[in-house]
Amino acid sequence: MLHSAIALMQRNGAAAVTVDAVLADSGAPRGSVYHHFSGGRDQIVSEALRNAGDLMTAMVVNGAQTSPLEAIETFVGFWTDMLVSSDYAHGCPVVAAAVGGAESSPDLQSTVEQIFTDWHVALTDSLVAWGVDPTRSEPLASMVVASFEGALVLARSRRSLTPLTDVAGELRRIVAEALPDTPA
Repeated sequence: MLHSAIALMQRNGAAAVTVDAVLADSGAPRGSVYHHFSGGRDQIVSEALRNAGDLMTAMVVNGAQTSPLEAIETFVGFWTDMLVSSDYAHGCPVVAAAVGGAESSPDLQSTVEQIFTDWHVALTDSLVAWGVDPTRSEPLASMVVASFEGALVLARSRRSLTPLTDVAGELRRIVAEALPDTPA
């Protein structure tokens, strides 16, 4: 049911995650919702977002531990596969929750904020570890996260990987230039 809730968020936004939609998508019996999610729709959305966020945070953290450039490559690879395999139907569930549902739920808003913070911290820490000044690392990490999320929206709307590959190319160049002793 959580996978269905994530997919519904990716395709249609957080508002699309209803108990009936999750049941229809997952094929689970109605009693399963009440057994596993006594908090109903809000609990399903919250847990689905946490699961999706944890997966993507682990991906960012793991890539960033190798290098900031590897974090970019990891993100590009993941989203290229996701966009192509879903025929551009699946976007980022965190953005979907941020723009379509989080404002009505303080818990959901807090989860969205924490996920974005985790990504930002992982990228900032990686940049600092690779010798980038902390005052440069903070805004650079923000730019990486914001650029990728915007590129995903554009890629879905254009049904093309071009926005993602264009943004990734520019981010690679900017991040490489910020790294000491790294050829651009």
